[in-house]
Amino acid sequence: MKITKVETFQVPPRWLFCRVETDDGVTGWGEPVVEGRAEVVRAAVHVLADYLVGQDPLRIEDHWQVLTKGGFYRGGPVLSSAVAGIDQALWDIAGKHYGAPVHALLGGPVRDRVRVYAWVGGDDPGELREQITAQVEAGFTAVKMNGSGLMPRALTPADLAAVVGRAEIAREVLGPGRDFAVDLHGRTGVAGARRIVTALEGLHPMFVEEPVLPEHLHRLAEVTSAAAVPIALGERLYSRAEFLPALNAGLAVAQPDLSHAGGISEVRRIAALAETFDVQLAPHCPLGPLALAASLQVAFATPNFLIQEQSAGIHYNAGAELLDYVLDPAPFAFTGGHARRTDLPGLGVEVDERAVREADRRSHAWRNPVWRHDDGSFAEW
Repeated sequence: MKITKVETFQVPPRWLFCRVETDDGVTGWGEPVVEGRAEVVRAAVHVLADYLVGQDPLRIEDHWQVLTKGGFYRGGPVLSSAVAGIDQALWDIAGKHYGAPVHALLGGPVRDRVRVYAWVGGDDPGELREQITAQVEAGFTAVKMNGSGLMPRALTPADLAAVVGRAEIAREVLGPGRDFAVDLHGRTGVAGARRIVTALEGLHPMFVEEPVLPEHLHRLAEVTSAAAVPIALGERLYSRAEFLPALNAGLAVAQPDLSHAGGISEVRRIAALAETFDVQLAPHCPLGPLALAASLQVAFATPNFLIQEQSAGIHYNAGAELLDYVLDPAPFAFTGGHARRTDLPGLGVEVDERAVREADRRSHAWRNPVWRHDDGSFAEW
């Protein structure tokens, strides 16, 4: 079996899919994207395709090694995301070739269902009570929200009270038997993050996400030691090597993204590394159905898995939704806040290729917002 073609599709709301075709008719799908830079990753995929065409798709690990290390300059979100989507597609091909789900090829399932959480609020979270209530009524047992909108460089008492107030609403609606997580998006700085996690401790969040920016990981231990609140991060880390400083600093929950951190192959290794630190895995995935399908395959086969993010109804999904490009929604049917394991081959997703090709003709040019402080200077989004 040989790879004959690699195609990419830039589809709304902000996703990029890739399709890898073989000479025996088996095709694999993946989702290589950097949100807001889809065009750049698309170009990278096609550069890598020059090597892949003519190769045996079942040599997944060898291809991963060449694609990540075969160039003198390595790493970074664009390359690792391009490799991630290709890697997903190659695992999809392997599963279809062997007639087995990817989780079976990873050593077999360790669980029958995967707990998932839903997003509430937007970039500047509001209407939380109503949105959390709706998710509880839909059966979810956990939600995540941004802790704030734009944050000043030095928190005022009012800023801190607003973050705590949102968390209090979440805890009140959810009660003691459900969970909420707070995403800080690196907006607050180290000092602000320390104050926030300390203030949230009594409300028992499942975790506080990305309290520091990835370039400030050398200060993460100051936050993890500030309070008995589990700290999570990892969506902007792309390899085992990049996760190691965070693990050494007391990280509680690792959040690699299957579409950014080298795909299924590397995230499995990140999970194994995290397990040696007694750290749990909660893959980042505010993306499309292929990224989620890949995440679920890893979750079914990973002992130290905690919970899975998913994008149904997320505020970024303008113009398309999670199920718009799949023929069978069953693998993404969340019952009681869980996705049940299936034995469908590969990633377990049947792509609506006609819808994908039509959407690619419309395409998108999604960009994340650029925020500014009151004085006109750049602010973290």
